[in-house]
Amino acid sequence: MLDVVLYREDKDWIYFVESVTSVGPMDPKRIKEINEMTTGVLSGKIYVTAFLDFQTYKKFSEALAWETEVWIADIAEHMLHLNGDKFLGSR
Repeated sequence: MLDVVLYREDKDWIYFVESVTSVGPMDPKRIKEINEMTTGVLSGKIYVTAFLDFQTYKKFSEALAWETEVWIADIAEHMLHLNGDKFLGSR
């Protein structure tokens, strides 16, 4: 199971949040597992790995899958987006 699942109704997005200390980071294998668990779900899927601090993020950074998000408790007001333009809005 996932650590946290959130739904944003106005965008029809589901946020799948994993604490890196429980299952590990959102790597390609974990995303495949989540997609298999949610077959038939039509909402947009957002994959987030949560870290306590930047030092822990650095330990796992190379394992993170592209097109995922990173939230670090030490800098909670910001998120890192690994490639893609899903959250960039109009240009």
